Amino acid sequence: MIQQTLDESIDYAETFLHEGKVASYIPELAKADPTQLGACILTKDGSQYHAGDWQQKFTMQSISKTVCLILALQTVGFDRVFSKVGVEPTGDAFNSIVELETKNVHPLNPMINAGAIATASCCTGEKDPFGEFLSLTRRLCGRETIDLNKAVYLSEKKAGMRNRSMAYLMQDDHVLDCDAETALDLYFRMCSVEVNTRDLANYMLVLSCNGTDPRTGERLVEDWIAQIVKTLMVTCGLYDGSGEFAMRVGLPAKSGVGGGIVASVEGKMGIAAFSPALDKKGNSVGAYRILEYLSYQLGLHYFSGKECKI
Repeated sequence: MIQQTLDESIDYAETFLHEGKVASYIPELAKADPTQLGACILTKDGSQYHAGDWQQKFTMQSISKTVCLILALQTVGFDRVFSKVGVEPTGDAFNSIVELETKNVHPLNPMINAGAIATASCCTGEKDPFGEFLSLTRRLCGRETIDLNKAVYLSEKKAGMRNRSMAYLMQDDHVLDCDAETALDLYFRMCSVEVNTRDLANYMLVLSCNGTDPRTGERLVEDWIAQIVKTLMVTCGLYDGSGEFAMRVGLPAKSGVGGGIVASVEGKMGIAAFSPALDKKGNSVGAYRILEYLSYQLGLHYFSGKECKI
């Protein structure tokens, strides 16, 4: 049932790929093949389902913001993190600087660029903050060979002038816990970690089990942190498209301009989908449609009223 539905979701999503374009503002990402499309599902009972280009590697980009938030909360705690960043959704683009300039000194939430830079600054008191982030990512994804894509990191660092503007504005307003360049370097590295859909499905499965790895029973994330992260994924996970996604798909999810979208089905499964072609809001067209199809066919929407077919 699940494998057949996943295969069908690939066919469904493929018909929409022409609507998107790969991210061009980061030169390395502009090299991606817009026809790639894949997905993976991991369930609590240990089953794995995959289809299409599920093994294709891509960088986490904004999906890393969820891991960054986990690390920051584990490192400095709730009060410190949320003294730097808010929890409200935004109607502006993920890389908008408008709110910082005109309304709020502090970024609206940790799932937009300014918020993630502020959150990353909370982690810089560690001896090796990126090492800590990478170690946590490997444990959550269940693969010890996950690493930085250096070419993407250097490309982001060179092209990230808008992010640099946000960081210096926040430094001037005393929002950051370190200097702007230190926060930015950590942020760019986090975004440039390379994964595949199986890795991210494992991460989402852990979140769906409130931070516990169902295979080993090991707690990787405190339950209160998992609750916060999933809540913000619902309200802010797809930038200024979060409301429409919540209506259409109805799952805690996070997207990234590398083409990935991840979703957590509470107590049941983790899902990750990938396709590099993006819509105007920076969300993967193909991955979005895969999740839309799966949610409808399997009864995954949190308000569907249907029996979940898994």
